[in-house]
Amino acid sequence: MIPALIAGAIASVAALALFSRVAARRIERQAPADGHFITVDGVRLHYTDRGHGPAIVMIHGLGGQMRNFSYALADRLVADHRIILVDRPGSGYSAAAPSAAILAQARLIAGLIDALGLDRPLVVGHSLGGAIALALALDHPDKVGGLALISPLTQPQDSVPPAFRAIDIGSPALRRAVAWTIATPLGILSGDRGAVAVFAPEPAPADFGTKGGGALVLRPGAFLAASTDLAATRTDMAALAARYHELSVPVAILYGREDAILDPGLHGATIAADVPRVDLTLIPGGHMIPVTAPGQVASWIRGRVGAPA
Repeated sequence: MIPALIAGAIASVAALALFSRVAARRIERQAPADGHFITVDGVRLHYTDRGHGPAIVMIHGLGGQMRNFSYALADRLVADHRIILVDRPGSGYSAAAPSAAILAQARLIAGLIDALGLDRPLVVGHSLGGAIALALALDHPDKVGGLALISPLTQPQDSVPPAFRAIDIGSPALRRAVAWTIATPLGILSGDRGAVAVFAPEPAPADFGTKGGGALVLRPGAFLAASTDLAATRTDMAALAARYHELSVPVAILYGREDAILDPGLHGATIAADVPRVDLTLIPGGHMIPVTAPGQVASWIRGRVGAPA
């Protein structure tokens, strides 16, 4: 009896893993890699590099990838700027890195800036990408001309937004087990509820899963990376926030007033009050204003390019 139960459990796990792999390949056909690959410090990164003019590097948030920016925002800037979008390690089509620590991810972005020969570009960071952009400016100030942070994570916080509770898994071993068995089928069964939660109170575009790359996080490796990134914020953010007084580049922050993922008061007003170099702007909208308000966001970014240090 017990051997039969064990065999059945093994067969179930194998079936879930096979389903996850097949589903991941289908998702990748719907939202394929559309950039180039470069190896930085041994990590293979996926990026796009379009346009000419002052350079802007864009770093996406938790569970996202570069299509979050290419959905509607990047095309509004590419006519007169060089726009570099990058999938963070483990996200989109970039390989996972040995460490998901915020400072380690910032170091890889610094390496990408060097590899592409960029001269102190404006760095745009959305959500978790904002924290990584701040770490980049603190540890590698010579690589950054300024920061334009959209709905950024800037402070430590104990609670996890409801939209991300499914990836809040403390044990690395359990993260891997969940990622390679039940994460993909459960994500598919939940439909668009994840996107609805991230976009709230604004509606999620019907094509965000493909054009915006939202479905790519359903793949086992991307789920694992997102869960690991979330764990890193718990260990890294307090030390990062304690260093904001060291910032030597101009920092501008744009928040949607109705953001349901990160509180504009905690993550926008706090750093703006504590650090004189930080300028905060609020507009109507939720957490995904790069998608829902691309015109306003593009105009705001243009105002940051070449801003005096």
